[in-house]
Amino acid sequence: MADSIMTPNRLGDYLRARRALVSPEDAGLPPTGRRRVPGLRREEVAELVGLSTDYYVRLEQGRADRPSDEVLDALGRALLLGPAERAHLRDLARPPRRAAVRARKEAGRRSAEETLRPALRLVVEAMPLTPAVIMNDRNDVLAWNALAAALLADFPRLPPRERNMARRIFLDPHARAVHPDWDEAARTTVGILRMAAGRRPHDPELVRLVGELSLGSAEFRTLWASHHVHEKSHGAKRFHHPAVGEVELGYETFQVPGADHHLLVVYTAAPGSSAERALRRLAAPAAAPAAAPAAAATAGATAGTASVTEPASVTAVAPVTDANPA
Repeated sequence: MADSIMTPNRLGDYLRARRALVSPEDAGLPPTGRRRVPGLRREEVAELVGLSTDYYVRLEQGRADRPSDEVLDALGRALLLGPAERAHLRDLARPPRRAAVRARKEAGRRSAEETLRPALRLVVEAMPLTPAVIMNDRNDVLAWNALAAALLADFPRLPPRERNMARRIFLDPHARAVHPDWDEAARTTVGILRMAAGRRPHDPELVRLVGELSLGSAEFRTLWASHHVHEKSHGAKRFHHPAVGEVELGYETFQVPGADHHLLVVYTAAPGSSAERALRRLAAPAAAPAAAPAAAATAGATAGTASVTEPASVTAVAPVTDANPA
């Protein structure tokens, strides 16, 4: 399924998927009785956008070359797209030229062994009481602090290719125990990968990841076929940890300057909340003695999360030298 993110007509696939979600009433059109298929007809989208039906059909068939900004804006309005969906539509309508694809592949090979900037290391280290990670849009975790390792996953002990949250959501058999809101976590994870695929349809590491997840998870295949997209920004997230129970946190996402779609994600607890007390327990040196030989076995049996024996004073920041999560 390696070709599943670079089908020859990705724009047409997306337009069809989106118009199926919009009813005539939602679009301000008069009802027309029963329909054989849900959503808007192609001629109705053309009318809403102000295009000829022939031109819109050519868009869906992949025979219209690089539609204008005005057309894309009108499509976004007609199909009731939000900001992330509009950005994805634009990516699909303006695919990278072959020369740009070759240049990005070469740049990726040159940068595969590079580490994150030292300043980013300091940013993550400066957050002793809140979990923090740096991720890319393939969901590879590139950097983490000790509290993130204690709560989210035992990143220091994982092989680099396993430090990928999409793989952990869909392929880890304990994922539903770790993530009480697994359905929402799965949906947003797929949405993030869809956004990445729109930007870089020929990224070999992303192609391999999507192929592996498609083969390994029926849930992933279903969600991928929905064409849902998601841009990680802020929200609430629940985790279940074997030592402290359920922890509900807020998160904020920050674009890393100078990096292509690298994100700093910081999780926070409300002051005085049970979640804040749980994070303090995980961060307390008393809760993190030197790791015993049994700790490694315990880590594998605690629903995919890190053991609380991971020293809280140590912050790990590492490049994903084998960033291919597939």
